[in-house]
Amino acid sequence: MSGDRVMRLTWEHVKLCHREVADAGPAASVEYLADGDYRPAAEALLAGRNGKPVWLFAYGSLIWKPEVPHEDMKRATARGWHRAFSMQIRRYRATEDQPGYMMCLDRGGCCDGVVLRLPSHGLADVMEKLLRRELSRRHALEGVRWIDVETEEGPLQALAFYAAPALLDYYSPGRSLDEVARGLARACGHWGSGAEYVFNTVVHLEQLGIHDEGLWALQEKLAREIETLYGFATKP
Repeated sequence: MSGDRVMRLTWEHVKLCHREVADAGPAASVEYLADGDYRPAAEALLAGRNGKPVWLFAYGSLIWKPEVPHEDMKRATARGWHRAFSMQIRRYRATEDQPGYMMCLDRGGCCDGVVLRLPSHGLADVMEKLLRRELSRRHALEGVRWIDVETEEGPLQALAFYAAPALLDYYSPGRSLDEVARGLARACGHWGSGAEYVFNTVVHLEQLGIHDEGLWALQEKLAREIETLYGFATKP
């Protein structure tokens, strides 16, 4: 970790939260994107770019698991946005019986992350793959937007996912860190646990020299919650 900071949340905590979980599949009450919806959505997002480089703003798992090719990466700051675990989830890293939370961008403040420059060749294919990675619900498209970011080389526009996705019924800004920590300590799905998600995000941000005070406070609370649940104590 940077400087003298030492994370309270460790891989030992994460291992305690892991369990094998079968994917329960899509919820019957949700309107999902159909297979044929992704290509038109990708083309709509790229319309009007007129050959300009396409940058993707990564603030969470896209930093440590982008799963799409990119040709450049640089630090970037999105002003007017901040990280928050405002999305409740019941699949992927959670279940219907034990919901969890995932990060999005809420309005206000600022968010330090990175931008990834997508390849110009086969760009529509890359964008479609990215949409398939990130989205399953139709209403989630509303939270995919171009935002202004600042880099050392100057300002640019970058695509952000889950930026104030107000149409999603499980989006609710303003959740307390205590509430989020309780959910993340217990939630695990077929993609892994909420604790693993937080651990990987904080570690990779710190490696990039990015210190997010909110995430740092959350990892402390999450570790304490896991210790209480499992009777695990960190070494003095």
